[in-house]
Amino acid sequence: MTWRLGIDVGGTFTDLVLVGPGGEALTRKVLSATDDYATAIIAGMLDLLGAAGIQPPALDEILHGTTVATNAVLERRGAPTGLITTDGFRDVLEIGRLRLPRLYDLDFERSAPLVQRRWRRTVVERIDARGVVLTPLDEASVHVALDRLLAEGVRSVAVCLLHSYANGVHEQAVGRIIRDRAPDLAVTLSSELLPEVREFERTSTAVTNAYVLPVMDQYLGRLESRLADLGARAPVLVMQSNGGVMTAAEGRRRPMHVIESGPAAGVIAAAALARRIGRPNAISIDMGGTTAKASVIEGYQIQRAGEFEIGGSLSQGSRLNRGSGFVLRIPSIDIAEIGAGGGSIVRVDGAGALHVGPRSAGAIPGPACYANGGTEATLTDTNVVLGYLHGERLPSGLRLDAGLARRAVTEQVAKPLGLALADAAHGVFLIGAARMARAVRSVTIERGRDPRDFGLVAFGGNGPLFAAEMAAGLGIGTVIVPPAPGVFSAVGLLEADLEHHLVRTLLRPLDDAALIEVEDLVTAMEAEAAAVLGGAPGSDHMELARHVDLKYAGQSYELTIPLPRDAADAGGVARLRAAFSAEHQRTYGHAAVDDPIALVNIRVTAAVRGSTGRGVARLPRPAAGASPDRVAWFGRGIGPVATPVIGRFDLDASARPGPLLIDEYDATTLVPPGAAARLDEFDNIVIDTAEAT
Repeated sequence: MTWRLGIDVGGTFTDLVLVGPGGEALTRKVLSATDDYATAIIAGMLDLLGAAGIQPPALDEILHGTTVATNAVLERRGAPTGLITTDGFRDVLEIGRLRLPRLYDLDFERSAPLVQRRWRRTVVERIDARGVVLTPLDEASVHVALDRLLAEGVRSVAVCLLHSYANGVHEQAVGRIIRDRAPDLAVTLSSELLPEVREFERTSTAVTNAYVLPVMDQYLGRLESRLADLGARAPVLVMQSNGGVMTAAEGRRRPMHVIESGPAAGVIAAAALARRIGRPNAISIDMGGTTAKASVIEGYQIQRAGEFEIGGSLSQGSRLNRGSGFVLRIPSIDIAEIGAGGGSIVRVDGAGALHVGPRSAGAIPGPACYANGGTEATLTDTNVVLGYLHGERLPSGLRLDAGLARRAVTEQVAKPLGLALADAAHGVFLIGAARMARAVRSVTIERGRDPRDFGLVAFGGNGPLFAAEMAAGLGIGTVIVPPAPGVFSAVGLLEADLEHHLVRTLLRPLDDAALIEVEDLVTAMEAEAAAVLGGAPGSDHMELARHVDLKYAGQSYELTIPLPRDAADAGGVARLRAAFSAEHQRTYGHAAVDDPIALVNIRVTAAVRGSTGRGVARLPRPAAGASPDRVAWFGRGIGPVATPVIGRFDLDASARPGPLLIDEYDATTLVPPGAAARLDEFDNIVIDTAEAT
């Protein structure tokens, strides 16, 4: 008997999926308790367990994706954080890479650093890039810096000294002093967290980790404690930004790895779906209550990035327009995230321009139609006005007040624009779809991919409502809406593997001597990874992957290349040179095959495949039965239409033309006029948008 529970905490809703020993699944969707996220988790879990007829001790696995760390950064609710760095490098966070997302916008201002300048203190020391101590650490300067930070009331400290990736002895000494004098202070050492070259990225990553460390430590500790009080003995595993899972203990120590854990779970689920239905190229679009997230699956493979930004105008990994957020130099799924969700606030600015997001009403107070104290018009309010959502309740049972929605959209959108209510609401809907399309463009068109070559997998509480309109605008012919789309990311948690990633910098010319050093270092890194994952179920079948970051001498950035097991043997340098030149040619369109190559970083990934006991979840098939039609507005060219409201299983393999509204427990799917929908053999709703284009 194996019972697995997936929990995905979003800014508006908390989604839960319980999968039983036979693969049968039950789902729940509850409002997030933003003052204490664990409250909603426990309430939803007990409801699910009661429906299944089991008690918390019966759970074998608990997998968790969360936006707690993300929201702490976005909303500036992290711990008061200090930074100790080398003398002369106090302003690295503000100088950054001098990259701006809008180069010629003189009014653009980057987000203020997470650490105020008065909380950035310097110490006297210097180590060179080879790890040689040039100036010994002046411990007196450490005590002076610590005195200042303690007087300011900081709760967490990041220590990031120049070239500590090459030799962490000074950082370790600073860490010992802090722990001896202030044992309750959270400490992050960059040499332990990210021993990698480039002081800005390393400092930004260490500071972000320190900023959210007390928050995540308290949150995960409280969650584990409450689960233990209920008798749950299953360990809590937390989704990482790279798509693997880690233990809660590691999540509390290195919370930077869970910044994008919720969105990562959705991409994992979309990739598993793509494999199941035999569609190698797919775009995942996850639109919830606060944000929309897009990613690409190509040749069944998830695309990954070596770093990403959080808190920018468009949060995305390895894209051109960077510089507006906080850099995290960690492996992650390549996701573009934009502030467009059901709770996104709609406003008309002083110039008469209409804006949707990025501010969100969240779960509390929520959209005006929630009748929970919210007064600002949101995307959800406009969908109620248009008739796309039921005027009295969401499919999950949450009560709505259509009158409050109409009042908010009328006063805040229609009147300022001088439009009829329906026209104003439809304009908001189109802008919401266009904002989602922006995220898709950034992972396709901006990366040299044609979105028309992909199918669109739409999920999240609002993704199926906007997907057909967005797909038609991008020329995408097929939309796939999986079963339980509103809790699909929670399903993805049950597909993930336990993983641990390590990186070390080794700046050397690529030659035979360097590869001998690489082999020794990789052996030590693999032993470290094995120690971290050694207690996990199935860890005796651990898979280890090796990669190296290479560049042509003089280049600023490198490419990641697989490192063969026989790299240190005769001919190893030639094989790596050939692989790097081929990757350079593929990425940049040219290669300098005779130029010297430099080694930069070594990477080791340890994975316990199938460690979460994953398997295909089977959702119950409710009896078919249509609801009364809803009058829905489809723009001036079509106007109001009495639209059939059906369930997923009212569809069959035959294409049924739109307009249709498909209501389910956790989401509503819109099939607009000109499109058609059918049900495939895996119970996915497949929408053909070809005629709609």
